[in-house]
Amino acid sequence: MDTHKNAPLTPKGREAMVRSVIEGGLTKAAAALRFNVSAKTAAKWVKRFRAEGVGGLRDRSSRPLSSPSQTQPATCAAVEALRRHRHTGKQIAAEVGISPDRQPHPASARAE
Repeated sequence: MDTHKNAPLTPKGREAMVRSVIEGGLTKAAAALRFNVSAKTAAKWVKRFRAEGVGGLRDRSSRPLSSPSQTQPATCAAVEALRRHRHTGKQIAAEVGISPDRQPHPASARAE
């Protein structure tokens, strides 16, 4: 994954911070201050390092593992068909019986 421009630590920086706690004797709070992150973030990286080693310091996806309230495929198909007929959002919502805010985005409906 790419590190965004405002990320305070890269995986190498995380490793340096963790090693300063584990090997260098710094407290998590002191390491957090030195590496410009919160104490909670420092504790998270130390915990991951102890559990997974250096591999635990890599960036992780923030995508949820599941989407239990995801719109059903049949509803998506009905919405797409009505969009092709140029119905408005309000018309589609009334026809399909869903909230206008609940209509799936066309790109996400095709991603399956």
